[in-house]
Parts: sequence; structure tokens; C-alpha cells
Amino acid sequence: MQLVHQHGRQRGISLVGLIVVLAMLGFIGVLGLKIVPTYTEYRAIQNAIVTAKSVGGNSVIEIQKAFDASATTSYISSINGRDLVIGKENGEMEVSFAYEKKIPLVGPASLLLEYQGTTAKSGTPAATAKIDQ
Repeated sequence: MQLVHQHGRQRGISLVGLIVVLAMLGFIGVLGLKIVPTYTEYRAIQNAIVTAKSVGGNSVIEIQKAFDASATTSYISSINGRDLVIGKENGEMEVSFAYEKKIPLVGPASLLLEYQGTTAKSGTPAATAKIDQ
């Protein structure tokens, strides 16, 4: 009786391939850990401008003060009340903001995130950008 051996290529991932995949997953994980806090702050700013608009009424200064109070309790550090663009649209006070968040990655490489928002029903912020590094 004769045994027949089939010499085929092995299937699967090599050690080098596994290391490359793990390195890419690690980079994506680190990037996510750097982006999530900036997005969380953006959502807090969105909520703070809605609150400031309802509390501040028709006074720009009162809206700014209300935003600053919310910013303190929500750990918002990227913008403050003076950075908001506040104006009337269709007879109602609207609050807008825009800012950039620069996240250093490796060496000279960095990631730039542009956040903006408004309370206007049109959804178009009329804010000017502020860079936060």
C-alpha cells in the first residue's frame, strides 16, 4: 500500500501578517481614544448652546453667561461664551459655534477635526472658526 502525500500551501495568517494586523488595530484604537473625548465635548457644547438659548432669552450677555455656566459643569474647554455667534434669525435668537480641534499623532502628523453647530432650524451655523490646539 502506498501513501499519497499532497503538498499544498498552508492557509492562514503568518506571524508577520498577524503583527501587521495587530499594529493597525492598535493604531485605530489609539486614534479612537483620542477622538472620542473631542466628540463628547462637541455633544456637550451642542447641549450647552440649547440650554443657554432657553435660559438667556433675548440677551446676548445672558446667553454667554448661561453657556459659560454650562461649560464649567460639562468640562467644556475648547470654546467659551465669547466665542459663540449670537444673532436673530426670523425674529428668534439663535446661537452658533465653530471650532477646530488639532490632535497630534506622530511627529509632524496631526489630525484636524472641524466641529460646528447651531440652534437655528435651518441648521446652518453662522460661526467663525476658532483653532484649539
